[in-house]
Amino acid sequence: MRRRLSKPAMTSVAFVSAAVLLTGCEAQACGMPPAENVPMAPVIAPQAPAVSFEGLDARTRQATADAAKSGADIEVAVLDRDTGQVISNGANQPFPIASVVKLFIADDLLLQESRGETKLTAADRKSLDVMLRSSDDGAAQTFWDRSGGNAVISRIVARYGLTGTTAPYNGHWDVTQSTASDLVRYYSKLLDGSGGLPPEQADVIMSNLAQFTPAGIDGYPQRFGIPDGLFAEPVAVKQGWFCCWNGANQLHVSTGAIGPERRYVMAISSLQPVSEAAARNTITQAVKTMFPGGHI
Repeated sequence: MRRRLSKPAMTSVAFVSAAVLLTGCEAQACGMPPAENVPMAPVIAPQAPAVSFEGLDARTRQATADAAKSGADIEVAVLDRDTGQVISNGANQPFPIASVVKLFIADDLLLQESRGETKLTAADRKSLDVMLRSSDDGAAQTFWDRSGGNAVISRIVARYGLTGTTAPYNGHWDVTQSTASDLVRYYSKLLDGSGGLPPEQADVIMSNLAQFTPAGIDGYPQRFGIPDGLFAEPVAVKQGWFCCWNGANQLHVSTGAIGPERRYVMAISSLQPVSEAAARNTITQAVKTMFPGGHI
């Protein structure tokens, strides 16, 4: 979405048991010593878990510093859902999430449907798909109004335990604020079901994100950040953008799940007072610096 805005900044031990069989009974049961020369099972040393984020912390600091040199303020967090390891650049400041809030709108609406509190027509479903894949603002506004506006954010915050996410100060969904950590937490809990959305409904969201279109319905390019930075990985993303925030800053937000079985989740935002194309390049380059070769 492209609304023009103006607002002040706000180790492991392996246990091996070997059973020694004697004629007719087990040694312990018969009170007999174990037979000699019975080969024991080899003790196999436990394998250390794969290190998926080796060197990522340093590369994240480098990406942050490089972006700052070009006048961009970035916030980023990445989670390995298998190990629970999180890497971030540490600032964790709130930022407007623009069209990424469409995740929350869809989540809240789909939960209502699963509980029988609302009914989605075929047209509603089509609008929901376009909202998630191509960032349709009109669909977002319709569902936002239907579900009570800011109340959507209150319900999502409560269900997902988001501590840095706040409803829009002016009731406009696009200026909902969140943090990179909260967005990563949202995706993680959406994927494991602990956020309360049933798996069937969660799959509606993730399947649509995996089919995101190269451009939004308004023609704006959607491949900045994660898609072009992690080009060697399968991704499912929701992007957000607008100008302007805190003056002439271009806002870009790239979020989503990455890799086979959606093992990783990531959120990155950038605020930069440059052209749209330059700002898209900055956030994409930050992801490329963090993940050379386009993969994790």
